[in-house]
Amino acid sequence: MKVFCGRANPTTGSVEWLEEDEHYDYHQEIARSSYADMLHDKDRNIKYYQGIRAAVSRVKDRGQKALVLDIGTGTGLLSMMAVTAGADFCYAIEVFKPMADAAVKIVEKNGFSDKIKIINKHSTEVTMGPDGDMPCRANILITELFDTELIGEGALPSYEHAHRHLVQENCEAVPHRATVYAQLVESRRMWSWNKLFPIPVHTSCGEQVIVPPLELERCPGAPSVYDIQLNQVSSSDFTVLSDVLPMFSVDFSKQVSSSAACHSRQFEPLASGRAQVVLSWWDIEMDPEGKIKCSMAPFWAHSDPEELQWRDHWMQCVYFLPQEEPVVQGSSIYLVAHHDDYCVWYSLQRTSPEKDRRVYPPRPVCDCQAHLLWNRPRFGEINDQDRTDQYIQALRTVLKPDSVCLCVSDGSLLSLLAHHLGAEQVFTVESSAASHRLMKKCPGSQHSQADLTDWFHDGISSHGHRLVLISFLKETTRTTSLLLSPADMSIFKANHLEDKINIIEKRPELLTSADLEGKKISLLLGEPFFTTSLLPWHNLYFWYVRTAMDQHLGPGAVVMPQTASLHTVVVEFRDLWRIRSPCGDCEGFDVHIMDDMIKRALDFRESKEAEPHPLWEYPCRCLSEPQQILTFDFRQPVPPHLIHAEGSIELRRPGRSHGAVLWMEYHLTPDSTVSTGLLKSAEDKGDCCWNPHCKQAVYFFTTADPRAPLGSPQTVSYTVDFHPHTGDITMDFSLSDTLDDGQ
Repeated sequence: MKVFCGRANPTTGSVEWLEEDEHYDYHQEIARSSYADMLHDKDRNIKYYQGIRAAVSRVKDRGQKALVLDIGTGTGLLSMMAVTAGADFCYAIEVFKPMADAAVKIVEKNGFSDKIKIINKHSTEVTMGPDGDMPCRANILITELFDTELIGEGALPSYEHAHRHLVQENCEAVPHRATVYAQLVESRRMWSWNKLFPIPVHTSCGEQVIVPPLELERCPGAPSVYDIQLNQVSSSDFTVLSDVLPMFSVDFSKQVSSSAACHSRQFEPLASGRAQVVLSWWDIEMDPEGKIKCSMAPFWAHSDPEELQWRDHWMQCVYFLPQEEPVVQGSSIYLVAHHDDYCVWYSLQRTSPEKDRRVYPPRPVCDCQAHLLWNRPRFGEINDQDRTDQYIQALRTVLKPDSVCLCVSDGSLLSLLAHHLGAEQVFTVESSAASHRLMKKCPGSQHSQADLTDWFHDGISSHGHRLVLISFLKETTRTTSLLLSPADMSIFKANHLEDKINIIEKRPELLTSADLEGKKISLLLGEPFFTTSLLPWHNLYFWYVRTAMDQHLGPGAVVMPQTASLHTVVVEFRDLWRIRSPCGDCEGFDVHIMDDMIKRALDFRESKEAEPHPLWEYPCRCLSEPQQILTFDFRQPVPPHLIHAEGSIELRRPGRSHGAVLWMEYHLTPDSTVSTGLLKSAEDKGDCCWNPHCKQAVYFFTTADPRAPLGSPQTVSYTVDFHPHTGDITMDFSLSDTLDDGQ
């Protein structure tokens, strides 16, 4: 059966209706899932297997049958481990139907159908009794319900329900315990992901400074964790202010509470500085004695850095304090970890929270709009002074005293730069509610939950987890509305420009001559940046805007950037290849069926495309030289015909060809280019330096075995098409099977 699905095209800005398979979303979920990464996580697998064996043995030693409840079974791997370890029966719960169907087949393939029952329900819907899903309570609880934040996927409510309704009192649990750790640091780089710094602009009249509004300064930030590969953050990018502090633990063998709680740790700062950021991670102990431990600690806090396991399904957390606070070496202070049922956040307190007995700060909710409009990399991009200076230099070459400028980008500061550099008149289009309110808000207005939902959808970080929105809306429902203070409400007002820059709250293609006060635009500006963009070329929306506004451009009008180009390079990843590599056999169990399901999912249209990844977090080597494959001329409207490119890429370095990385470069002027991908040419070894503020697109090769022996240089052929009517870029890469040495 086919169904029609509405899709907002981020490149053209239009809503399209496409015919899709009725299980379309399931296929996308499977194709983009981290199941392969989890199955490749040998440290995780071995520790779970050891913990399960020990738990089954303890139950058997008491003369009891080992009855296992496995919540979130996925492939059924942990249940099969339990049966192999001697469990009498396993009830394996999996709410995601395609995954549950695969688990049934995997369990049957491995010969465990008589000992494992797959239950396709949420654990809270499982029934108990002679006619229920489970005839009696289990005495061993096995789960893998954790995300990078530990509790962000609803682990606490699931455990709470399981102990009340599905398992025996004081059951064995694998894992047995989890502990959350934190470390306080000062980091200008990481703080730049959360606050807007003052931006100096050198003009003919002296230095001007773009300052953030006080509301943004005071805002506690977004209600979602920033999960990153902390091992890729240089130690020179932060100053450690505390030892690693164990903040709180959860014993999974006993009744678990999902109620809000806080936990404090007193410590003496190791150095004086500005407390800004809390780095956090967790470990899980698979047994009561704590001898079998799986740790997410970064290399400097890991017990055995040489045996550090790479994984992408669990990373580390960056939390921002509501405000930066000075700390003094040797002067005691309290770090407080707060959590509700889904989120963790941190605060600093000068006195003991138990003695103070004051009301603890609520979970941070952005009330300045900036954290809803800009994700964390976007904050870093705006705070990058080198990048700003590049735009300033380019603007100086195209601006004239009588320039009438129009800026088109979500929440861009280009309009302020154009004004300070001498443009006669500046218009800026802010089509999203969040960007309009950030740049020029209406004082003292109240906003409904629907407004807040729109803002959140406009700006939620792509690193945030899916349950944040639910929790966010519950919070705003309790408070009924947000009352915005009338002072210091917008970037324009903070910089005394509310009457000097004309803001237009419309979609760009709907602009009329009256909106522009009857004037023709002499300079059309864009960064380009749009909050709806996921892949690098989605920001070609700027080209469609330029086309729709052709009638408003005056004779000889300048468009900046003038052109853009799509580039690619073939790479070998150190680790990222694991998320797309077949597993085959996992700890002695055949999971080929899972591999086949992922492959079928990847056959669907969108899943065959490249996918976005922030490659500064994922080291790789260039096996070829960067190659330009498509160009887009913003000085002209979008052409009606397809733009096609085909060719080949010679691999100049030996290595495993895991995929092609694609990115955009924007040519502001003939002498100024901003790259969203490679920032400099690869060195002799081919190590890549990627733009840390952008996600690049990765097209994984399906024909290459990522673990095959290194071969001689090969050739990669490609075809790439830009479809003007849809704004889509389709591509195909094929890796030559013939090696120079005849192997």
